[in-house]
Amino acid sequence: MKHLLIILSILLLSSPVISYGQSGKTLYGWGDFPDHVWKEFGDKETQKVYKGEVENGVPNGLGFLIFPNGDKYVGEWKDGKPNGQGTLNMSNGNKYVGEYKDGNENGQGTYTWSDGHKYVGEFKDGFPNGQGTQTFPNGDKYVGEFKDGQLNGQGTYTWSDGNKYVGEYKDGKRNGQGTQTLPNGMKYVGKWKDEEEWNGTIYRKNGNNFGKFVNGKMIKQ
Repeated sequence: MKHLLIILSILLLSSPVISYGQSGKTLYGWGDFPDHVWKEFGDKETQKVYKGEVENGVPNGLGFLIFPNGDKYVGEWKDGKPNGQGTLNMSNGNKYVGEYKDGNENGQGTYTWSDGHKYVGEFKDGFPNGQGTQTFPNGDKYVGEFKDGQLNGQGTYTWSDGNKYVGEYKDGKRNGQGTQTLPNGMKYVGKWKDEEEWNGTIYRKNGNNFGKFVNGKMIKQ
């Protein structure tokens, strides 16, 4: 399958008009992606153009889709929608490579932004969901759980300056139990609320108690 996708990619770059023999066909997608009405006529300036294998009048098998804005999908299709392995190259430089189901990113995949930001892991209905790894252009890195595209659940966030957080997230923020370790060895262990230390203890590098947070306020020993 990987080799077939590579062949399709080469064909896509080499020519906008491709013959697939008896199984090859050109269709135009009318309506919003991925719920198209497929027709054999249309305007490539306003409709998506599909070239590839067709069954019962809709894309089935291997093929590629060109959007009016320049986005390109190359991969597997079933019942008129991307299903299986595929690659989406966007005109803004972003790229997704991985699994699709019913037209959306579902399963394992890699999403790379044009600025170098990258997510590798599980997707559901087009969003990071489940276990994944997110790396940022500045060197920061998060490894852990996602839900609906946000950090949710258990995870580890490592900053490029040496800061490190291990603990719970909710709605993209540190919420719940977690430990933050600073480059100088000092450490906070306790509860977090919307990214703020809330109820917990601060330790020196040698393990001695330095202070604590009570309802978001720091109290030194």
